[in-house]
Amino acid sequence: MAGGGSGGHVIPALAVARELRARGHSVRFIGTRRGMEAKLVPPAGFPIEWIEIGGLKRVGPRKLIETLAQLPWSVWQASRMLRRAAPAAVFSTGGYVAGPVLVAAIRNRIPVIVMEPNAVPGFTHRRLARFAARAFVSFPETARWFPKERVEVAGLPVREEFFAVAQTPPPASPRQPFTILITGGSQGSRTLNRAAEGSWPLLSRNPDRHAVRMIHQTGAAAFEELAPRFRASGVSGEIHAFLNDMPAAFACAHLVVSRAGMGAVSEIAAAGKPSILVPLPTASDQHQLRNAQALERAGAALLIPDRELTGARLAQEITRLAAEPERLEAMARAARTFARPGAARRVAEILESLAVGRTG
Repeated sequence: MAGGGSGGHVIPALAVARELRARGHSVRFIGTRRGMEAKLVPPAGFPIEWIEIGGLKRVGPRKLIETLAQLPWSVWQASRMLRRAAPAAVFSTGGYVAGPVLVAAIRNRIPVIVMEPNAVPGFTHRRLARFAARAFVSFPETARWFPKERVEVAGLPVREEFFAVAQTPPPASPRQPFTILITGGSQGSRTLNRAAEGSWPLLSRNPDRHAVRMIHQTGAAAFEELAPRFRASGVSGEIHAFLNDMPAAFACAHLVVSRAGMGAVSEIAAAGKPSILVPLPTASDQHQLRNAQALERAGAALLIPDRELTGARLAQEITRLAAEPERLEAMARAARTFARPGAARRVAEILESLAVGRTG
């Protein structure tokens, strides 16, 4: 398994790894010590080996030179690991760690299966698309980047708990609380945190608006500063550095305000939640913008550019949506159309079939 850097790359790989392990197979990871894989893979009980490599996108000249200098060594490291483990296949969810591993796998004639979660493939998958034995994508428009006969729209593996989230009908009257989940991911989002704080006085002091309840995941860095301010704001709800049970938070929410990484988008789709999506403007190849645009076109989400998200704008859109229950229900139905249950199982089946073909 190769894919790392962010949780959006690691979590889907772990979902497939668990499915493979349940089927009796041995699974190993290759990653970097500074990526999220270092925090998530060992506790999940999978062995992982380390290579040294940095990113190539949106980095300064010095970092670019360092990464290019590391590349031959990291490919050699990955080749040695693959020869020692003799895997039947290599599975990639992208990220900078995937590049050397996929190059090593191709050189050693090991079948490569890629899962591209974003509307626009990342740098590694774009460059190596023609070598993929099979490619799984989340959006139909992404298929054009891969060989037509080897690509399949399978969605992104998401925990089954999200598919089990019950629909939360919009409040029948303004006196019932309208619950908003705000999350910028495990690391938090400065833009979302700032806008949420700016919205508190606007949402708490207007008696003509819906009663609002917030569930806010701030990320560890901002929690100590924001928590006392939230408690003094008069807004009902709860604030957390990190939500351990995100499916439970989704179950309570009438509306989700989030970044637009594919992990977040897939969870929103699986749970069938209307959303306000604020793409990270520095995401490589603008993939978060493309993800959000796909949901917006389907009527499942409202897209607000990062530069336009203020406390006043957030309060305005929350108030407007709270007053339109029919639109919220339509957004929820549209979000569900992007859900792909069984994605991990489907990928595991293809990996098994390739393994059987390779090993007999």
